Amino acid sequence: MPNAPRALPVPPQGIRIPTPVTHPSRDRRPRPPGHRDPYLLAAVLFAAYAALSVARFRHLASRSWDLGIFEQAVRAYAHLRAPVVDLKGPGFNVLGDHFSPITALLAPAYRLFPSPVTLLVAQAALFALSAVPVTRAAVRLVGRRRGLALGIAYGLSWGIQRAVDFDFHEVCFAVPLIAFSLEALLDRRWRRALWWALPLVLVKEDLGLTVAAIALVVALRARRVSPRAARWALAVAAAGVAATVVTLTVVVPAFNTSGGYDYWSKVDSGFALFDATGTKLRTLAWLLIPTSGLLALRSPLSAIALPTLGWRFLSGDEHYWGTAWHYSAVLMPVVALALADALTAARCSPRPWLRSYANQLPAATAAAALALTTTLPLSALSEAEAYRTPARVTAVERMLDRIPDGATVEANIGPISRLTSRCRVFWTGGTGNITPDYIALENTDRSIDDVEEYVRGLHPRAFYEIVGATRGYVVLRHRT
Repeated sequence: MPNAPRALPVPPQGIRIPTPVTHPSRDRRPRPPGHRDPYLLAAVLFAAYAALSVARFRHLASRSWDLGIFEQAVRAYAHLRAPVVDLKGPGFNVLGDHFSPITALLAPAYRLFPSPVTLLVAQAALFALSAVPVTRAAVRLVGRRRGLALGIAYGLSWGIQRAVDFDFHEVCFAVPLIAFSLEALLDRRWRRALWWALPLVLVKEDLGLTVAAIALVVALRARRVSPRAARWALAVAAAGVAATVVTLTVVVPAFNTSGGYDYWSKVDSGFALFDATGTKLRTLAWLLIPTSGLLALRSPLSAIALPTLGWRFLSGDEHYWGTAWHYSAVLMPVVALALADALTAARCSPRPWLRSYANQLPAATAAAALALTTTLPLSALSEAEAYRTPARVTAVERMLDRIPDGATVEANIGPISRLTSRCRVFWTGGTGNITPDYIALENTDRSIDDVEEYVRGLHPRAFYEIVGATRGYVVLRHRT
């Protein structure tokens, strides 16, 4: 017969047995449902962004020399050299063009994988990463379903899609920094919001003003609950303005061969603000209507967009005014989180129509983003051709492979992205006193009637012979 279980001793009266203490590391709080949603969304967006960028690269669809410029800079950083970008001129230090030292963070990855594709994939990862703080903040403010809808609307927003489609640019670092900063601001983590904003001064020279705008909103929000944080925020705002002034007047000119800032000529001190008002109003409409239904204007966070809109609309360069290119990417997290902020108050409004509008708006913005995507760059992923390398591209790449590694090459947009990882590449007409070993030209639009005559105009004292021509591309070699 089995032994009967022993009875537990009963403590004497007046003596309490201490409650066992659970180790904090083992006593984890249950996570709310959907806590993985922001990360899953970011993973899907990363796959889409990377696929689009790589598809454009594989199709030789670069639209500017920017990818080559940034690759030359990152390649120099990767080999512990000054960021000389020969595409801007022989020996030109890119810090004398735009102050973007943050791109040096890509150097280790580029050293392992020396290809322009490395930059494109890194950009896709940074843009996708920004969806995490945007979605998390939105979920905290308006709930899981509405917050996820806002995250989807942000990830598919036209400003992000245009930036992904435009090769590589340094703003890919600014977008997640702004998103993390504003997430912390909305969560009343004032110090963290300022720390996330400060590195923006290393992304581009104008973003010091965005740092100041973020800091001013922090000061506004914190002035009653944390006066000390508000004072620190005002100091950071002053530092952001000072950083912009010093960068534009001292740092960039110190690296520039002309001793100045080349883009002052694009700032019109006259009435540029009133030029092409139709284009600028359309940009504002695109910025506010499909992305926020105008409700973002009810949040002070929307003021953070003013510095970027200000320099763009005051510029005399029409490329800055519209919705193309990458210039609106930094505005997308601002508008998305301003909307999330405004929804919290609008959903509690005493006006029934505003409550109803606020409750339906997240789903509406997600639906609008999905509908607009059919006309935006990501729609290309629905076509089988996006996943194939055209025979035309294969033929061009084989021809460009005839140029040996380490050669000096003068090129226009088409061949640049296939050469900057292994050759010293100059822009056509920008070689200075250097006579390049090869000249590679894209002439698919037949803008050059006679290639040999065009080359003689570039180098009257040198003789070049055509060594390859296919599908509108031509390679010429210098004969000594």
